[in-house]
Amino acid sequence: MKTGGQLIVDALVANGVKRIACVPGESYLAVLDALYDTDIDVLVCRQEGGAAMMADAWGRLTGEPGICMVTRGPGATNASAGLHVARQDSIPMILFIGQVQSDAREREAFQEIEYRRAFTEVAKWVGEIDDPARIPEFVTRAFAVATSGRPGPVVLTLPEDMLTRSAEAPAAKPYQPVEGHPGPAQIKRLEEMLSNAKRPIAVLGGTRWTAESVAEFQRFAERWKLPVGCSFRRQMLFDHLHPMYAGDVGIGINPALAKEIKEADLVLLLGGRFSEMPSSGYTLMDSPYPRQTLVHVHPDSSELGRVYRPELAIAASPSDFVAALEGLAPSGEPAWSARTETMHAAYLKWSTPPETGPGAVQMGPIMNWIEASVPEDTIFTNGAGNYATWVHRFHRFRRFATQAAPASGSMGYGLPAAVAAKQLHPDREVICFAGDGCFLMHGQEFATAARYRLPIITVVVNNGIYGTIRMHQERDYPGRVSATDLTNPDFAALARAYGGHGETVEKTEEFADAFLRARASGKPAIIEIKLDPEAITPTRTLSEIRAG
Repeated sequence: MKTGGQLIVDALVANGVKRIACVPGESYLAVLDALYDTDIDVLVCRQEGGAAMMADAWGRLTGEPGICMVTRGPGATNASAGLHVARQDSIPMILFIGQVQSDAREREAFQEIEYRRAFTEVAKWVGEIDDPARIPEFVTRAFAVATSGRPGPVVLTLPEDMLTRSAEAPAAKPYQPVEGHPGPAQIKRLEEMLSNAKRPIAVLGGTRWTAESVAEFQRFAERWKLPVGCSFRRQMLFDHLHPMYAGDVGIGINPALAKEIKEADLVLLLGGRFSEMPSSGYTLMDSPYPRQTLVHVHPDSSELGRVYRPELAIAASPSDFVAALEGLAPSGEPAWSARTETMHAAYLKWSTPPETGPGAVQMGPIMNWIEASVPEDTIFTNGAGNYATWVHRFHRFRRFATQAAPASGSMGYGLPAAVAAKQLHPDREVICFAGDGCFLMHGQEFATAARYRLPIITVVVNNGIYGTIRMHQERDYPGRVSATDLTNPDFAALARAYGGHGETVEKTEEFADAFLRARASGKPAIIEIKLDPEAITPTRTLSEIRAG
């Protein structure tokens, strides 16, 4: 006989859980008590949204479900920001929510929410465990749902009285992800389609990749001289300096790459959904019938034909699909080899940052210094904002599991993701990029980094405005500034107040020494860059946008 709280923790241990992000609450004290007797690392966070984003980052970097625990009501609704990120980004995650006691349900009791009504849009499955004897069943199902098909978040709610009741239950067993394999006939047809193509391109995206499958697909691309693009914020799926790499298929796409995709006669869409951002608002391929011949590979069959009707649809995870490509090779030199070389050269030109711009701080030279000065396995995290362009366009990702950024465009993600990444990989450098608006969405998680002595380096690009919104505002309503100016703290002083290291950069040449001091401090650090708001994009100023 064990309590519900003990059975929850037993099920987590059986499923290989090593870490949990949480904000404690009285609604799940029995679980917190049971965790006391395990080796599971519990990161105590400062806001539930940050905790959920940490769990998302673990799922994003490992492929295993990130685990988050929060209390009912306000705690759960705070966490919904991280749920939304995981849902749109196809990240495996399980959110456990303490729930009001059973005899108070449906009375609008203290902090009561009916989560099956509230969270269905942002979770793959929402379940509530009424009987502690069924905990192994529910938790095993949660892991399976979170990891199978198109991965995503699962919510399990835990009534407070259920967690303190005792029951006899079977010992929990680890989950088994459901795999889908391409058939030999499908691979044969793909070979024929590639052999007959004149202007093919592959676009990689989604999740359920591994370091091995990334390397295997790179070898496949080499054999076929196939140009490869990476979907929005999935850039770690292909080495950017590899001669087959064509560029980032996301916001602000290189016009030359966009033209190549539109004019391609064969598109291999592998792993992703090619949703609004990577498709440039559904303009790179027509929906429902693309002009290009489309081969769509996705682990969830319900996504195949949902937006685009493919000529060849394959329900398989990227890893399983890539494994089936071994030995597939062209009979001679592909006709498009020179085109692939041209596309890579266009990418290198596009990803070379400008040396000049308005103001005393130039982000181009700073990005060049970072590129030359950090290891290839450095993990970059960020949230949303115009500042992120400097990372997405000008950082050349070389390895798998080096990027944690929300394809959903959620602000505030970068800092909690950096905390999670450093906890997961203490031996690797972790750099968070954030805007001044983005940072203060979840900036309090810097206290979590300080508590657990996680020496992340956060680069806060401070231009005193909500930059992306101001850019759109000046374009659509020139000169009518409304609701986009910000008043900020001294970010370097804030870092020191939390027990970290703080630096302020007001001139380009100050950055290198500031970064080296931050790295040498051994503390979580903030480097505040005072950027002129005119430097709103790498190529156009606010004034130029305002002028039309």
